[in-house]
Amino acid sequence: FDDATAVLALPSDVRVRARTTNAVERLNEELRRRERVIRIFPNRDSVLRLFGALLMELDDTWTTERKYIDLRAYFAWRKEKSSSKTK
Repeated sequence: FDDATAVLALPSDVRVRARTTNAVERLNEELRRRERVIRIFPNRDSVLRLFGALLMELDDTWTTERKYIDLRAYFAWRKEKSSSKTK
Protein backbone atom coordinates (compact mmCIF):
# COMPACT_ATOMS: atom_id res chain seq x y z
CA PHE A 1 0.00 0.00 0.00
CA ASP A 2 2.81 2.39 0.87
CA ASP A 3 4.47 1.88 -2.52
CA ALA A 4 1.20 2.41 -4.36
CA THR A 5 0.40 5.65 -2.53
CA ALA A 6 3.94 7.08 -2.47
CA VAL A 7 3.11 9.31 -5.43
CA LEU A 8 0.57 11.15 -3.28
CA ALA A 9 3.42 12.66 -1.25
CA LEU A 10 4.72 14.51 -4.32
CA PRO A 11 3.65 18.05 -5.20
CA SER A 12 0.58 18.23 -7.40
CA ASP A 13 2.52 19.53 -10.44
CA VAL A 14 4.66 16.40 -10.47
CA ARG A 15 2.01 13.98 -9.21
CA VAL A 16 -0.21 14.32 -12.27
CA ARG A 17 2.50 13.03 -14.60
CA ALA A 18 4.21 10.57 -12.26
CA ARG A 19 1.10 8.60 -11.35
CA THR A 20 0.26 7.52 -14.88
CA THR A 21 1.95 5.10 -17.21
CA ASN A 22 0.99 7.03 -20.34
CA ALA A 23 4.60 7.54 -21.43
CA VAL A 24 5.40 3.83 -21.17
CA GLU A 25 2.18 2.86 -22.93
CA ARG A 26 2.88 5.32 -25.73
CA LEU A 27 6.39 3.94 -26.16
CA ASN A 28 5.11 0.36 -26.32
CA GLU A 29 2.45 1.39 -28.84
CA GLU A 30 5.07 3.06 -31.04
CA LEU A 31 7.32 -0.03 -30.89
CA ARG A 32 4.41 -2.29 -31.82
CA ARG A 33 3.42 -0.01 -34.68
CA ARG A 34 6.93 -0.15 -36.13
CA GLU A 35 7.01 -3.90 -35.65
CA ARG A 36 3.75 -4.33 -37.59
CA VAL A 37 5.15 -2.32 -40.51
CA ILE A 38 8.21 -4.55 -40.83
CA ARG A 39 6.34 -7.80 -40.01
CA ILE A 40 9.26 -10.25 -40.37
CA PHE A 41 12.72 -9.36 -39.14
CA PRO A 42 15.64 -11.18 -40.77
CA ASN A 43 17.52 -11.59 -37.48
CA ARG A 44 17.75 -10.40 -33.87
CA ASP A 45 20.24 -7.65 -34.70
CA SER A 46 17.79 -5.96 -37.06
CA VAL A 47 15.18 -5.80 -34.28
CA LEU A 48 17.70 -4.32 -31.86
CA ARG A 49 18.84 -1.81 -34.48
CA LEU A 50 15.29 -0.64 -35.24
CA PHE A 51 14.17 -0.40 -31.62
CA GLY A 52 17.48 1.13 -30.57
CA ALA A 53 17.14 3.83 -33.22
CA LEU A 54 13.58 4.53 -32.12
CA LEU A 55 14.59 4.77 -28.46
CA MET A 56 17.49 7.09 -29.29
CA GLU A 57 15.16 9.29 -31.33
CA LEU A 58 12.63 9.46 -28.50
CA ASP A 59 15.36 10.19 -25.96
CA ASP A 60 16.61 13.05 -28.10
CA THR A 61 13.07 14.40 -28.43
CA TRP A 62 12.43 14.19 -24.69
CA THR A 63 15.71 15.83 -23.70
CA THR A 64 15.63 18.69 -26.18
CA GLU A 65 12.08 19.51 -27.20
CA ARG A 66 9.56 19.05 -24.44
CA LYS A 67 9.43 18.35 -20.76
CA TYR A 68 6.97 15.75 -19.61
CA ILE A 69 7.68 16.50 -15.97
CA ASP A 70 9.10 19.84 -14.88
CA LEU A 71 11.49 18.70 -12.18
CA ARG A 72 12.17 22.23 -10.95
CA ALA A 73 8.91 22.09 -9.00
CA TYR A 74 9.91 18.73 -7.54
CA PHE A 75 13.39 19.89 -6.51
CA ALA A 76 11.96 23.06 -4.92
CA TRP A 77 9.46 20.93 -3.00
CA ARG A 78 12.17 18.51 -1.90
CA LYS A 79 14.46 21.35 -0.78
CA GLU A 80 11.61 22.93 1.17
CA LYS A 81 10.75 19.58 2.74
CA SER A 82 14.35 18.85 3.77
CA SER A 83 14.84 22.34 5.20
CA SER A 84 11.67 22.01 7.28
CA LYS A 85 12.96 18.71 8.73
CA THR A 86 16.22 20.27 9.85
CA LYS A 87 14.51 23.08 11.76
